[in-house]
Amino acid sequence: MTMQTNQQFDLAFNFLENTGANLFLTGKAGTGKTTFLKRLKEVSPKRMIVVAPTGVAAINAGGVTIHSFFQLPFGPYIPSSNGGNNQNNSITNRFSRDKINIIRSMDLLVIDEVSMVRADLLDAISDVLRRYKDHTKPFGGVQLLLIGDMQQLAPVAKDEEWNLLKEHYPSTFFFDSKALSESNFFCIELTHVYRQSDSVFINLLNKIRESCFDEETLHTLNERYIPDFKPNDDQGYITLTTHNYQAQQLNNRKLAELPGKSYYFTAEIANDFPEYSYPTDKKLELKQGAQVMFVKNDSSGEHRYYNGKIGKIVFINPNKITVVDQDGNEIQVEKETWSNVKYTINQDTKEITETIAGTFSQYPLKTAWAITIHKSQGLTFEHAIIDASAAFSHGQVYVALSRCKTLEGLVLSSPITRNAMINDLRIEEFSSAVADKHPGAEQLQQAQQQYFLDLVTDLFNFASIQQRLQYASYTVYAHLQKLYPELNTQYSNTRDAFRSVITEVGERFRQQLTRMVLNNTDYRQDEMIQERVRKGVSYFIEHIDSLCTSLEENSAVEIDNKESHKAVNNAIGKFQEELHLKLETLKACKEGFSVPRYLAAKAKASIEPAATAKKRSERSSQAAKVTISTDILHPVLYESIRKWRNTLATEKELPPYTILQQKALLGIVNTLPSNSKELLAIPGIGKKVVENYGSILLRLVEKYKAEN
Repeated sequence: MTMQTNQQFDLAFNFLENTGANLFLTGKAGTGKTTFLKRLKEVSPKRMIVVAPTGVAAINAGGVTIHSFFQLPFGPYIPSSNGGNNQNNSITNRFSRDKINIIRSMDLLVIDEVSMVRADLLDAISDVLRRYKDHTKPFGGVQLLLIGDMQQLAPVAKDEEWNLLKEHYPSTFFFDSKALSESNFFCIELTHVYRQSDSVFINLLNKIRESCFDEETLHTLNERYIPDFKPNDDQGYITLTTHNYQAQQLNNRKLAELPGKSYYFTAEIANDFPEYSYPTDKKLELKQGAQVMFVKNDSSGEHRYYNGKIGKIVFINPNKITVVDQDGNEIQVEKETWSNVKYTINQDTKEITETIAGTFSQYPLKTAWAITIHKSQGLTFEHAIIDASAAFSHGQVYVALSRCKTLEGLVLSSPITRNAMINDLRIEEFSSAVADKHPGAEQLQQAQQQYFLDLVTDLFNFASIQQRLQYASYTVYAHLQKLYPELNTQYSNTRDAFRSVITEVGERFRQQLTRMVLNNTDYRQDEMIQERVRKGVSYFIEHIDSLCTSLEENSAVEIDNKESHKAVNNAIGKFQEELHLKLETLKACKEGFSVPRYLAAKAKASIEPAATAKKRSERSSQAAKVTISTDILHPVLYESIRKWRNTLATEKELPPYTILQQKALLGIVNTLPSNSKELLAIPGIGKKVVENYGSILLRLVEKYKAEN
């Protein structure tokens, strides 16, 4: 690796590890983008998800497809204009609790082969992330790493799809997504080419890539046109075609022409491994003498073959396959296993972990006299025959040519004309703008400082909790004002106190921290900043505890009306989730603030609200067993009547409120009626209740009075 390339790699790693900035990592074919991603997955401390537009690309990247992870429908997605609450498209798939937790706790989303991702698909991703992360920000505030080369294969849109999308997008390319246009992103271009070492060929590819090819370039390229070229089978040429049927026909014909018997090998598929991700044929037909391509890197660590290596079968039987490569090396081929990765949450550590959803075991081979240009993306060939006369989309010719290691190793089956060099004006405009987005050391320093500032001030931002408390207070007033007036007053008072003692103080605290961080180059280690954080954390934990602990205890009340029960539970639950998340991040910073500590605490706390909400729901269903509302004047009598009501409801297999409404129960407990007339005056008690249960209720009241 050259020093320059090391600098580019290091700069990209620094941006991804130490800032929240979005990054587009690009570079010519063969510049090490895949290597970068592999290393990032190994060393990054961030909670990362890797997705790609196709099954094969996802398997190669060690991730999952975009559609499967985000559970998106195939077909066009009409962008929303209301920050992720898209009703028209209604991404209505219900995510599992595990998937929601993964999204909530995600720091970094990597999209590989982004050149093939359509703009509307990127907007669909943004809308899903907004729903479960920060709905005010594109992509929910998740950091993006987009990896790809815009001169390679373009996204596909059928005519009827584009007719729907063209009203919303200037092109199908990812960079025209509405969410991305609202996001700032830097671009880092890897420039050192590892695939080719021939400077003449590299310059030729660069001219094609950058639409600077002239007559001399075309002439040099077309010198590789050899009419009716019929290579010797031992030379290992592979033909790259524009259409799948062309490659299939050539492979079938060449295999049929070989003498000898066909052997069939059936893949072993375990659990979930979708057909669109199969790396080779489920039922693989091979013969002695067949030209084959390895479709996986050698997992033995011996580097005998790599994805895209061409060879020839010299021995085959039902239990053994021997391939000779172009250097004459014999390779005993063993079955390889591909994994379909699924992301889950480790219940102990709360980390995002990769688990194996399914496996595909097969010989890592496929017949390889021909392959489509589309499927060749990411591969490297010593010798290739390129049939690009029917090129139909941007980037096809460049992808085909750049698969080859040398100019001498490629043969054109037909001359390449200017018409085959399909270039898109939007690509050229974007590519020229990309140069302005390349960051240097100064931008990195600024982004690091901004990231630190955003996170440390977010620690003391209580605005979202204030909003949740405001809504909970309103909901309690709307549904429980008459039933639980004391609780209603408590919510109202807490809302006002929280604003003055916590939210407004937090805002002043954030302004002070902002000045301290921006005026200090050593902001991460500065003891004054850390001491300020420690004091702030102590203050806010203490005041939140004194204001909200009794509120949570008193919120566990019984409500008969299903709609009211749902509305109140939901509003209070959302407030408590938000409060829980904030308290956990504050507690994590008791000894001082660091970015990794804050991110880890926030990610873990983002997962736990689900359990918190579940516990709250369980508490509310058996509320009075745990706590008695301050609205109840005689708790012992309340528990006595409540127990009688619930026992009777269980016997009759009826909801408790059909025996005695909650407001009637509270009325009896708070007024202590001594006769049927007084009982009948209580709201919620009619003649039927008095007739059926009046004597029992009055007896319970008398007993309580006598004992107290």
